[in-house]
Amino acid sequence: MIVSRKRPVLRAIASAITPAALAFVLVSTLSTSVFAQERRANAETKEETPSKDIPIPVEKAAVTQHQETIGGREIHYTATAGNLLISKEDHDDYERPYHSIFYIAYTEDGADANTRPVTFLYNGGPGSATIWLEMGSVGPMRVLTDSPDATHNAPFKIVPNEYSLLDKTDLVFIDAPGTGFSHPVGKGTVKDVAGVDEDLTAFTKFIVRYITVNHRWNSPKFLFGESYGTTRSAGLSATLNSAGVQLNGIVLLSSILNYNAHAAGLDNGYITDFPSFAAIAWYHNKVPNKPADVMTFIRQAQEFAHGPYAEALWAGNALSDADADKIANQMSHFIGLSPQFIKEANLRISASRFRKELLRDENKILGRYDARFEGPDAEAAGDNAPYDPSDTGISGAYIAAFHSYLQNDLKVTDTDTYNNSGPGLNQNWDFNHRPAGAMGPFGREQRMPYVAGDLGDTIRKNPHLKVFAANGVYDLATPFTATEWELAHMGTESKMRSNITWGYYPAGHMVYLNVEALKSFRQDLGHFYDNAK
Repeated sequence: MIVSRKRPVLRAIASAITPAALAFVLVSTLSTSVFAQERRANAETKEETPSKDIPIPVEKAAVTQHQETIGGREIHYTATAGNLLISKEDHDDYERPYHSIFYIAYTEDGADANTRPVTFLYNGGPGSATIWLEMGSVGPMRVLTDSPDATHNAPFKIVPNEYSLLDKTDLVFIDAPGTGFSHPVGKGTVKDVAGVDEDLTAFTKFIVRYITVNHRWNSPKFLFGESYGTTRSAGLSATLNSAGVQLNGIVLLSSILNYNAHAAGLDNGYITDFPSFAAIAWYHNKVPNKPADVMTFIRQAQEFAHGPYAEALWAGNALSDADADKIANQMSHFIGLSPQFIKEANLRISASRFRKELLRDENKILGRYDARFEGPDAEAAGDNAPYDPSDTGISGAYIAAFHSYLQNDLKVTDTDTYNNSGPGLNQNWDFNHRPAGAMGPFGREQRMPYVAGDLGDTIRKNPHLKVFAANGVYDLATPFTATEWELAHMGTESKMRSNITWGYYPAGHMVYLNVEALKSFRQDLGHFYDNAK
């Protein structure tokens, strides 16, 4: 376990049911700028505005009963796979909904709703359904993979998840609007939800509707997002708070909280990427005389990145040739690339180049989401990796296992297409964001979202809110040092530092792909939930 507490660490389809409907969530796809699970959305075609209203479905659910031993006790629970309708109106007029949101909820039988926590989980993208979180992390079942090797062909195996959080909290996995079985209805369109703030509005409406329909207003409430899901969670902390939903805790898994950090001309991203490069070089034995403990090496790399490396980048073109040689040699010691290559890159190594260069002599490329994964390239030349072995190595297993689980275990008989990536979402996504607090609503709208400020605003208003930031040290999509930076600059008082705790794991973006890391992650989550109720 690598953890720091001190550091910026249908039985048949139920009848056309009434509002007494139900709940649950899923992980992943991102665009080429920053994070986990932006994968297939880019290949989708743009959505066309429907020529007439889309039929509005009834709210219905497939309800099944299960039991499992988790955390040393036998838990009897109900799985509810259903949909809720959300209205575009500001009032509760659900006769005019614009989207139907699919969820899968796991709720402990006989538990007191006033004391039993409920957690809303989702993946990212933007535009990803939540199959990754549900089938890999803390849901009651998980798929087995061969990570970090590419997973074998079908049949795939799904097993009870001894690392589930169901002993601590009810779980509601939500498919983001336009993904999974979530889709527009009535006069709704994909463009209505394809944006930072549009997505926040839809999720706020769904969560408020879920806790109202299921009588969970007084339950302790948590959010659990991965990748762009962390962007969503930070924003939701503010929009839910404004809606009267006071959160107990937020789990940020593989965070991206500032889309401006890698803008052209800015050097901060090279500094925050550097410790991740060092960890990956350590893992692949490209570090001479490497220390036994990766976290020790990471902290050494951080000290160098924050000191001599930052100073060299600050000098820019004024850096002397002698100093450039010195810095390049020091960088080479940490990240395993040749000093000559580093100098040719002007001391600025992108994650895409690093993925190609580190194992170039073996004609192998590294995974972006998880650099433990390796894959062969067609040829050794070129600057960038043409695919992501950490995506292709697990996607088939997760998708097939989830569909089998839906049909055979949850008894979902829906024959509609389940969209792992929402058609038209990524292409139509509006990254403009109106920040919470002092910078909005009268402040300037952001062209790219910076949501750590939203989270800071929420913590200032709700000083009891706890945050757990979990990080895979081999993640090149959302490097952990960037998360440390953003959460250290939220504008909160130093006495609120204890609101945030940290976990660092020998894994990538999807920490749970390393089962030993999942075990440690689950232990840390248990402590977090115990302290955040």
